[in-house]
Amino acid sequence: MPHSFDFDLLVVGDANPDVVLGPLPGPLAFGQREQLVPAGLITLGGSAAIMACGAARLGLRVAFAGRVGDDDTGAYVRGALDARGVDTRALRTDPALPSPLTAVLNRDHDRAILTAPGTLPATSAEDVPGDLLARCRHVHAASYFLMPALAAELPRLFAAARAGGASTSLDTNDDPAGEWDPAGLAALLPVTDILLPNAQEARALSGIDDLDAAAAHLAKQGPLVVVKDGAEGALAHDGRQALRVPSPAVEPRDTVGAGDSFDAGMVAALLAGLPLPEAVALAAACGALSTRALGGTSAQPTWDEARAAAAGAASRYGRPRTHPNHGKSQ
Repeated sequence: MPHSFDFDLLVVGDANPDVVLGPLPGPLAFGQREQLVPAGLITLGGSAAIMACGAARLGLRVAFAGRVGDDDTGAYVRGALDARGVDTRALRTDPALPSPLTAVLNRDHDRAILTAPGTLPATSAEDVPGDLLARCRHVHAASYFLMPALAAELPRLFAAARAGGASTSLDTNDDPAGEWDPAGLAALLPVTDILLPNAQEARALSGIDDLDAAAAHLAKQGPLVVVKDGAEGALAHDGRQALRVPSPAVEPRDTVGAGDSFDAGMVAALLAGLPLPEAVALAAACGALSTRALGGTSAQPTWDEARAAAAGAASRYGRPRTHPNHGKSQ
């Protein structure tokens, strides 16, 4: 008899407010200079939290596990997740540590990100209830390098999820230390079904500059690799062949969280049973559409909006194309 799951998705990781300011007219000035920018807001941030909200917006039943502080910031995070339909019963309140906080400074099509980690280093697999893990079809983890205690336990957590019939996905995000933890990832990637780096992260994780070869190298270690490549769309590699998918044409206002919305679309599409080309196209549409407003969650699309945008991109640019891997997997 098929397993009956209470949740489609369990997201494990970081949740914090983002203070988003910009675009900066020039370089950031110190020396107590005050600079004016056109816009700013406080919104829900954290790669895991933005992904969870994007998945809920697409219609998935989503639970979140992580840790915030016993402060106004943590209350804001919990309320923002609740308001977007994410179950927060496994979001733990830490009595001693403050909630994380991130400032995002936009300039042109780039951004600088400053994060005070707060509870993130203390977040661990103990924050993921075993009974919840067994009730979810898919488990996604994000911001691997910001939570070293959780990172060390993710191979065991993912293996337990898969043993219970769930699939798994990982978005490492950036490594502030620039070390990229090859030993830890060597244990984690074989129990990861989908790896979701951006192009810069794929190159850093693999140590290979050519993007096709980098994706092929990572795919050889176990997961389906889906690389977010900005305006160029996305590159997927299953270890045998590569797939290129264009991105819908959108005039971006703010790219914060676009990769996390992409992740939500990719997981939702695969859980819905879409073929890989259609799944990557829908994920690219989710990422592109999320850039229409400031912050990571304000413009996240519904399922119907994402499907329409993906279909429009296919009509303009042609269907996604596959090609055999010719890059060396070093």
